[in-house]
Amino acid sequence: MRKKINLQGALIATVMTALVVIPIFGLHLERAGSRTVINPEWSTVIWACALVFVAQLLRPLLARVLPRISLPALPQARPSHRNGLILAALLIAVSWPFFAGRNAVDIATLAMIYVMLGLGLNIVVGFAGLLDLGFVGFYAVGAYTYGLLFHWAGWSFWEALPLAGAAAALFGFVLGFPVLRLRGDYLAIVTLGFGEIIRLLLVNLTDWTGGPDGISSIPKPTVLGLEMTRSPSVEGGTTFHQFFGLEFNSLHMVIFLYLMALLLALATLWVSNRLVRMPIGRSWEALREDEIACRSLGLNPMRIKLSAFTLGAMFAGFGGAFFAARQGIVNPESFTFIESALILSIVVLGGMGSQLGVIVAAIVLTVLPELAREFSEYRMLIFGLVMVLMMIWRPQGLLPMRRRHVEVQP
Repeated sequence: MRKKINLQGALIATVMTALVVIPIFGLHLERAGSRTVINPEWSTVIWACALVFVAQLLRPLLARVLPRISLPALPQARPSHRNGLILAALLIAVSWPFFAGRNAVDIATLAMIYVMLGLGLNIVVGFAGLLDLGFVGFYAVGAYTYGLLFHWAGWSFWEALPLAGAAAALFGFVLGFPVLRLRGDYLAIVTLGFGEIIRLLLVNLTDWTGGPDGISSIPKPTVLGLEMTRSPSVEGGTTFHQFFGLEFNSLHMVIFLYLMALLLALATLWVSNRLVRMPIGRSWEALREDEIACRSLGLNPMRIKLSAFTLGAMFAGFGGAFFAARQGIVNPESFTFIESALILSIVVLGGMGSQLGVIVAAIVLTVLPELAREFSEYRMLIFGLVMVLMMIWRPQGLLPMRRRHVEVQP
């Protein structure tokens, strides 16, 4: 009877695999003159179905022989050793762009942006336990704040950066009110709607935001007021390489953007780490564990939720302003739902509440797609498969947060 059940399950899984794999790998559209023809390739489909069939048949045997997959825990390091490791990591991160290529430094800059966004969302999802699917809305607010301030008032990056964070924090505070009594799926739907509302407003307010075309010609940040360009934008001005007597090199700007992104990511990590150790951080954890118990302890869930949304949105605003400065252009297509899903995946993959896990996941999810460009067509398929496997074998994330506990000896 058991063999019959295993065989039946294996056949069902094989048929489902064929239905998924055939449209993606088995049927290729090709142009033949003025016509489009279908060129079937069945080798990949056959191998995938055979692999699934064998795996399903052997699953009961593997479940008895192999233990549950678990990643080894990180060894406990002494404070002196931990400080030494942190210092070594910082030295490597700071000196690395001076030895790496331009493309590698550019990818690392993007990774630092996602580290900043992941740490900001970790406050909302990981610490406070509030599922937010519209985090990209705050990201867009910060980016467009800098773009609009430059376009309409001529503000520089350093002048607009604090206001970008404040504007995103204000939106987070406003969003907090309608979600005060929501939780779970209802909270996720409301935040998802908020992110889409922001994107649609950016598309339709053409007189202010430029509509689908966005805002272009946004200047890069300056170094102590010195532009890192070949020639100054203002007559009689001085550029960075002229002031220091250097030969102009466009790589200088790439390195500077990386170092600034690293600085913003470190500032986000330091502030969030300090907040977690403060009473507000303990309040977030109490809200995440049990809202009713949190209320019974005399804590105000309304203030706790507002603080989480506000602080998380502030870091997203800073990241958005830097993104606008790095790209030189912002448009609504840069802030779609897939960005929110990616940032949320970083938090889930790394481990909700784990700052080190979020950093590692952000770097992995940013660097790996660049290293495997030949699989770019199947990027989302592979990404979804990895997330499904993680939910099965490692639901707590790559580097889960260690909860402090006290053991009472009998």
